[in-house]
Amino acid sequence: MKYETRKPAELIPYENNARTHTPEQIEKIAASIQEFGFINPIIIDANNGVIAGHARLQAAQSIGLASVPVLRVEHLTEAQKRAYIIADNRLAEVGTDWDVELLQQELADLGDLGMDLELVGFSLDEIGGGIDLGDHSERKLDSEKYTAKIETPIYEMKGDKPEVSEIYDTAKTEELSSRIMKADLPDDIRDFLMAAATRHTVFNYERIAEFYAHQDREVQELMEQSALVIIDYNKAIENGYVKLTKALMHLSRECDDVAE
Repeated sequence: MKYETRKPAELIPYENNARTHTPEQIEKIAASIQEFGFINPIIIDANNGVIAGHARLQAAQSIGLASVPVLRVEHLTEAQKRAYIIADNRLAEVGTDWDVELLQQELADLGDLGMDLELVGFSLDEIGGGIDLGDHSERKLDSEKYTAKIETPIYEMKGDKPEVSEIYDTAKTEELSSRIMKADLPDDIRDFLMAAATRHTVFNYERIAEFYAHQDREVQELMEQSALVIIDYNKAIENGYVKLTKALMHLSRECDDVAE
């Protein structure tokens, strides 16, 4: 076996490969390669025929990589190569499972470290919804051990009702808005920049939770719709909270004030 690099165009996919790959999967693999590098080489035979790594090859081509790492394997017979192409895909599926609680903890820790969680292969809807691990009809699982249950926060009054001025800070927003209003700008650009300036508003979520607990139902519902608190995770996804979180994560890389 020998490690090499080859141009993607030099590699020949197996025409009878029974494993299919969706555009969404290729997109996820391409994003993983861009984030982590091309760590897992494509396995090829003596004639540059792909034995394993068809999806990685498609992903490399989709993002225009000039070369990819390959592992050349020359000891397999023709029958062994064809069998391994199936085995490489099938054996990865058989007898595997997830410890959902550990997975959730890992994802939470990675989120705290600023990692884009979609890079690990799960969608934001899966992550926010407790993670759907697919069809378990053929698996015998301990329903108590393997669970996607998420404890929904319960908001109770713990102290005095906070004043509205305590739960958010608009100092940076107001400063930027003032500069925008004084600038000589077309109306559409001014409106755009004024809307963007609200990104700098800082929310005190600990005090917001206490504030929420003291409000009547109408105000609480509006706070839920605004993703200021989470009551139901499915509704949070529906209301765009997960997408909002991802957007804020990207913004935090652009602006230290937002991160604070």
